[in-house]
Amino acid sequence: MKLYTIGFTKKSAEKFFGLLRKAEVTTLVDVRLNNVSQLSGFAKRDDLKYFLSEICDAQYSHRTDLAPTRSMLDAYKKRGASWASYEERFLELMKDRHIESSVPKELLDNAVLLCSEDNAAHCHRRLVAEYIAQQWGDVSIEHLT
Repeated sequence: MKLYTIGFTKKSAEKFFGLLRKAEVTTLVDVRLNNVSQLSGFAKRDDLKYFLSEICDAQYSHRTDLAPTRSMLDAYKKRGASWASYEERFLELMKDRHIESSVPKELLDNAVLLCSEDNAAHCHRRLVAEYIAQQWGDVSIEHLT
């Protein structure tokens, strides 16, 4: 199974959708808590659904069970919690949510996990992808940049 990740920050719409088309993803799985922020530009929920369908012939799914809680996100982004602390808390959250059994494998097969961060190194989408790969096995991950 191939699983991609992508962030929309610091990417033009042309680059973003070009990467998705080149990878030939079939589904974009939005793992953000807030998918309608005005700061998201072309990556707002309804715009994404339209562009994915028209440009990439791909589907859209929003999965808040693959997102951190608001308090976790605020602790990291607003109150200066360390990445290591955030990562530990988020991994525990995924275990508690049993995402390995609650997320259908078909949904993530040849899918891309979307978040805002331009780099996957400090983004929860990487943690989701790695956790799924560890739990399911036979999953290769590619971060689209």
